Amino acid sequence: MTTETPDARAAADAPAPGRIVLLTASHRVAPGLLSWPAWQTLRAADRVLCADTRHPQLPYLHEAGVTVEHHVPTAEELVAYCTEGDRTAVVLPSGEGDQRLTDGLARLAGSNRVQMPDLELLPGSYDLPGARFLDLVDVMDRIRRECPWSSTQTHQGLAKYGIEESYELVEAIETGDRTELREELGDVLLQVVFHARIAQEASGEEGDEPFSIDDVAATLIDKLIHRHPHVFGDATAETPADVKAHWLRTKAVEKQRDSITEGIPLGQPALALAAKLASRVRTAGLEAPLPSGDGGIGYQLLALAARAEESGTDPETALRAAARTYRDAIVAAERAGAE
Repeated sequence: MTTETPDARAAADAPAPGRIVLLTASHRVAPGLLSWPAWQTLRAADRVLCADTRHPQLPYLHEAGVTVEHHVPTAEELVAYCTEGDRTAVVLPSGEGDQRLTDGLARLAGSNRVQMPDLELLPGSYDLPGARFLDLVDVMDRIRRECPWSSTQTHQGLAKYGIEESYELVEAIETGDRTELREELGDVLLQVVFHARIAQEASGEEGDEPFSIDDVAATLIDKLIHRHPHVFGDATAETPADVKAHWLRTKAVEKQRDSITEGIPLGQPALALAAKLASRVRTAGLEAPLPSGDGGIGYQLLALAARAEESGTDPETALRAAARTYRDAIVAAERAGAE
């Protein structure tokens, strides 16, 4: 039986001498925009090490008066340097080039044979919400340049995919499949980024002025701010109905339309089109009787769609739900017949 001496226990409980800090930073945040703890650590460090002479943070460290060594010692050398003099060394990781150092530190720490300094991972900057969208734009740029199929696509050629992806998104919402919802939202977002990337290449001839995804976002931001005066202005809105009224008023001023039917895409599914027309009529308080006569089933469907919209039911959604139930009944009948 081995008895631990008081001196050994005290040594084990004593703070580790020295400190090795791995300072990371997000490539999605502008270089130089480091956190205050990161700058404090850099300024107080005895050594700052970075093997990558093209590291994006280097110009800003130099401007701040921080001396950076472009040689990273071995794990044994760095541990000895920090522990012997109770020193702090900051390492700016540079990808795969630092694998040898990090593996060496892990091996020494796990051996229990070497007195180790404090090992710390210090994030110098964090991704902001939406930061991965920047990666998406970069990926789309490269695909557009290098993919034989993507590089030849046009707005017209992609139009059908926008419709398909929108329907698949609606189906994921209606079935309550959140895994599918996440994927389908991405597919719809791809259409937006793809079209914006194509638009960026417009030559400016025949009135086709180029615009980018940033222009798309800027236009949307301006619209949202303008149509939400109760959020970004002095207007008040206590209920969803108040919000909708604000939206319709500001939209009417923006569009300056001659008819309430303007802006309604006639190419959308017929039930959705009928409900949209009925909604515009009801919202405007307009007396526009439904057509009747020899229109047959079309007029009857139109009347049903208007009734559904008035009662707060989306006829397109209701019919899809009914059709889905009918599909299940068909499958059940097929299985019963096979048995």
